[in-house]
Amino acid sequence: MKVLVCEKLSEAGLERLRQHVDVDVKLGLSAEELAGSVGGYDALVIRSATRVDAALLERAENLKVVGRAGVGIDNVDVDAATRHGILVINAPQSNVLSAAEHTIALLLAQARNIPQAHRALVQGSWEREKWQGVELHGKTLGIVGLGRVGTLVAQRASAFGMRLIAYDPYLAPQRAAQMGVTMIDSVAEVCKRADFVTVHLPKTPETVGIIGARELAGVRPGIRIVNTARGGLIDEHALAEAIADGRVAGAAVDVFENEPVTEHPLFGHENVVVTPHLGASTAEAQDKAGLAIAEQVLLALRGEFVPYAVNVDVGSDIPEAVRPYLRLAERLGRVVVGLAGHGIDTLRFEYYGGLADHDTRALTLSGLKGAFSSVVHEPVTFVNAPVLAKDRGISVEESKSTHSADYVNLIEVRVEAEDATVSVAGVLVGKRDNERLVRVYGYDIDMDFEPVMAFFRYEDRPGIVGIVGTLLGEAGVNIANMQVGRQSEGGEALMGLAVDGPIPEDVLERIVRAADLRDARLVVLGEVGDRRAE
Repeated sequence: MKVLVCEKLSEAGLERLRQHVDVDVKLGLSAEELAGSVGGYDALVIRSATRVDAALLERAENLKVVGRAGVGIDNVDVDAATRHGILVINAPQSNVLSAAEHTIALLLAQARNIPQAHRALVQGSWEREKWQGVELHGKTLGIVGLGRVGTLVAQRASAFGMRLIAYDPYLAPQRAAQMGVTMIDSVAEVCKRADFVTVHLPKTPETVGIIGARELAGVRPGIRIVNTARGGLIDEHALAEAIADGRVAGAAVDVFENEPVTEHPLFGHENVVVTPHLGASTAEAQDKAGLAIAEQVLLALRGEFVPYAVNVDVGSDIPEAVRPYLRLAERLGRVVVGLAGHGIDTLRFEYYGGLADHDTRALTLSGLKGAFSSVVHEPVTFVNAPVLAKDRGISVEESKSTHSADYVNLIEVRVEAEDATVSVAGVLVGKRDNERLVRVYGYDIDMDFEPVMAFFRYEDRPGIVGIVGTLLGEAGVNIANMQVGRQSEGGEALMGLAVDGPIPEDVLERIVRAADLRDARLVVLGEVGDRRAE
């Protein structure tokens, strides 16, 4: 695997990557140079300066993942990446603390005119009266966007004794109440009621210019505005005009619509504090971003679940109770499709017990990845697995029940195929969360997941185990483990085998004929000799 790093990444992150993959660091590539070289890489690591657009992705025939070492992904065409089956990941937790602290630093610097007073003093002027500021205590802070950074800012502003109002249409009112924040219905109303406004949103078509001329026309007199999120969220020219005519008392801006920038209408106002996109510029944030994106890229290249994938329909906060079950869901998906064969109409994922109380979408995606891993002739990822199902007209369903008669938690995957319904179920057991297959075709068994497994259905009668064992022995296939399940004596039974090597198709047919079996299915989960079935 080869990884191209085309913007500066922390040494800690580079070292983590180099332990597992080949890494080329090529800084300062032009768009043409990047397009000419990206096709030779499995992963691309960027920051905010590199544009990954549809044209570039067309040239990236081997690319599996784009990693953005930071929070925003507005410089990546996520839709185009998804169409190509390319995972887009970021490091959303890496710089949130640094960004929140920088917001508070700018809030204080603007309120107390710190950089202006410093500049005047070192230039020889003692100007105490000119640089009189205002206190934060008792003032109203309007927060536009109560995500990770917005929440951290709210907590810190509360410690200064500020009143908190916010606009965020996706935040539950009860959560806002817990934070001591009063929710407001519009950004314009926030601007009318706040003494200070700070913006903490991603840059999307919906959020560009969210504070524009209309909002600035109705602001509370003397308002001060801070932006450490993304350039373009605030109409910079409208803001400069509002400052010039006195409607806005001042601003503190860390991000700009076009960067880098050294000339700007805001720079001419002495009541404006500006910094060159320093929100994430702390040693701690750089190390965290580098290590986080390295870990996510490595997970993606191994085909494992990537928590911070932005083009997967799950949140980044996968419940800790769910995480251990990701590989179990993937294995169950692979087993059930192996048993069902062709003509699948529906894949149904059922969650029982405590799991039912959590968001299980990540488990369903993992199960889909397993289901398609052995039946399509292309790499299967968490990005394209749902697309593969849709393209194949396969309905994907999910159900939950907190009732589980025999196990604390259980996952059952059910397939409706052309002529039958097939189901398998699994659990985690022991301190190490060992994955166990506990139900196949409705029969209770207890098996480890092994690289090669075979399942036989037959009428329960003496001698079947002997016939199967003899014929496998004659074929040189060793049985590592065997489980037998039945619902009644003399009725239909199930035999599950773990074997040390693949069973040739002609041997399976011979066993079916000799033992008069109903059917026989071979399921391959991993390479022969790999007892972990990775």
